[in-house]
Amino acid sequence: MQIRRLAPADALSFRSLRLRALREHPDAFTSSWEEERELGVEAAAARLAGDTAFWGAFQGAELYGFVGLEREHRAKNRHKATVVAMFVAPEVAGQGVGRALLSALLAHARSAGLGSLVLTVTEGNERALNLYRAVGFRSFGIEPDAIRIEGRSHGKNHMHLDLGTAP
Repeated sequence: MQIRRLAPADALSFRSLRLRALREHPDAFTSSWEEERELGVEAAAARLAGDTAFWGAFQGAELYGFVGLEREHRAKNRHKATVVAMFVAPEVAGQGVGRALLSALLAHARSAGLGSLVLTVTEGNERALNLYRAVGFRSFGIEPDAIRIEGRSHGKNHMHLDLGTAP
């Protein structure tokens, strides 16, 4: 598995895997498949060219996972960023792909001088929660009723990582 930064040229693969993630795991994301499918490849390319940095996990030319990092822009909180859109295809789950994606993201965050990362994970997603804990994220609260899917409420676990003390 090769981990590398995604570029606009990866937009077709990124969009395809992202739509799959949103369709197969709607409770894991705040974005919805219904909204995202309306956006074309151009929107995916623009996202990959924008302020959010994304890393992808490739086997050959096939994209099997991705994760993004959105840095804050205002002066008072430029020291932190949010981890977004983490997904690893089930067929490669348990092979260290998620950890490798997070390792690339964390290396970038440290080299960019970030001091703090935050993320959310849907309650009940134990595999993701365990991965985030393993790299040093700690929960600082649960947001009840954070998202609703087909009328069903889901809480989000808010997590934080201090890059100065992380393993």
